[in-house]
Amino acid sequence: MTGTTPIRVLLAEDQSMVREALAALLGLEPDIEVVAQVARGDEVLAAARGHDVNVALLDIEMPGRTGIEAAAELHAALPGLKIVVLTTFGRPGYLRGAMEAGASAFLVKDAPAAQLADAVRKVLAGERVIDPTLAAAALAEGANPLTDREREVLRAAGAGASNAELAAALHLSQGTVRNYLSTAIQKLAVRNRAEAVRMAREKGWL
Repeated sequence: MTGTTPIRVLLAEDQSMVREALAALLGLEPDIEVVAQVARGDEVLAAARGHDVNVALLDIEMPGRTGIEAAAELHAALPGLKIVVLTTFGRPGYLRGAMEAGASAFLVKDAPAAQLADAVRKVLAGERVIDPTLAAAALAEGANPLTDREREVLRAAGAGASNAELAAALHLSQGTVRNYLSTAIQKLAVRNRAEAVRMAREKGWL
């Protein structure tokens, strides 16, 4: 999509300075137009539908819904839309999650602006764009060993809640919560829930 018809881009990033800087940089490209900007993951789908975008650039860390969750929602509702996931942290688990959610590209935010613009063009042409260092790390790391339920419990445990509070919040028994935590701790080969939460976050598994 070139010439007189620019590539219509949606930019989702919760940090306004970063979002505005990315929009300004992309706006310098003659064939790219940022037509919508949102600061929350749960605003992505409505913005994509409302502005008829071709490519969505999604940050991972956003309120309301993560970029990976928003990518999955977009991919299900608008399968023709191309998705580029951006992140500050090049975590292998994030890359796997993004690709499984339907993203066509995964880039770190400190990549050169020209690389980001080139990625927008390439995904629209049907190509995949993945940072080679991250791709190698993801292959070496292996798949996320945690089940969805174990991830849910660990994510909730990260706020420091007790087993009783976790059980009430997740509508589970305390025994079930303990079992999920224990299994997650064993899978990650750590000593306690705090270490399990930290490791899972570092690997991008939560």
